Amino acid sequence: MNIYQLKNDIRIQIRKHKEEGKTIGFVATMGYLHEGHLTLVQEAKRQCDLVVMSIFVNPLQFGPSEDFDRYPRDIKRDRQLAEEAGVDYLFLPTVDEMYKEKPTMAIHITQGTDVLCGASRPGHFNGVAMVVMKLFQIIQPDKAFFGLKDAQQVAVIENMVTTFEVPVEVMGVDTVREKDGLAKSSRNVYLTKQERVLAPKLYEALSAVKKKVEQEPESYSRDEIVKVVKNKLEELPLGDIDYVEALPYPSLEINEQLSGKILIALAYKFAKARLIDNVIVSMERRENEHVTHNDESKTS
Repeated sequence: MNIYQLKNDIRIQIRKHKEEGKTIGFVATMGYLHEGHLTLVQEAKRQCDLVVMSIFVNPLQFGPSEDFDRYPRDIKRDRQLAEEAGVDYLFLPTVDEMYKEKPTMAIHITQGTDVLCGASRPGHFNGVAMVVMKLFQIIQPDKAFFGLKDAQQVAVIENMVTTFEVPVEVMGVDTVREKDGLAKSSRNVYLTKQERVLAPKLYEALSAVKKKVEQEPESYSRDEIVKVVKNKLEELPLGDIDYVEALPYPSLEINEQLSGKILIALAYKFAKARLIDNVIVSMERRENEHVTHNDESKTS
């Protein structure tokens, strides 16, 4: 595995591979790698000739009440995991390298960030878009791989790529799950034994409404989908609903009448863990065909 800290150095190396006709897959991370990140690497290796991973804790996406300095970091462990996963190039820039001078302009997202998790983190996705755009310009990947566990982030990046005509194919990769369906997350360790038993009910609620919508898409509006999920979650003896939402994907624009591809997402608060999950559903009825889907549709 080749490791670079300077933008120009890794840009030169990747340019050589692209001149040879090699395809570049890119996985952007903030480090503290887990199975979800490594799944993205596996998918990138399957689809591309070379895999580049970046590890950079981006200060622009941290709000005033979020402690950038306390974000978990373990570069030694991350380097080992990345190499074992088969990453070809690891990009480890410093903050000074990425932002040598204070930015004189910014990306301001006008749609899709005042909902879901973005509603409580104003400005967060502007910072995400800024650093991803910079990384795309440095790495120049053919495909970039992001986990659908954070479908809002994937949607924001898809929309940015479309708006600015960035020649990168954004690939959404299915959420990694435990055997009982619970989305894998570092926060799961904070669940009590009783909460851990209940936590898979989140995905069960999403899966149940997904099946209903696929069978009778014309029967469900945004409010009706939200109501079905909330009713199931309200049966749980512990925890509280943070939000349940159904939105067109990837626009994430609030619309009562839904069609095409939609995102059904939730956040649920247990005592010490806030869990998020989602499914992506097609509301297009297929004539004379039994409708089947993966847990989350891949995006491109």
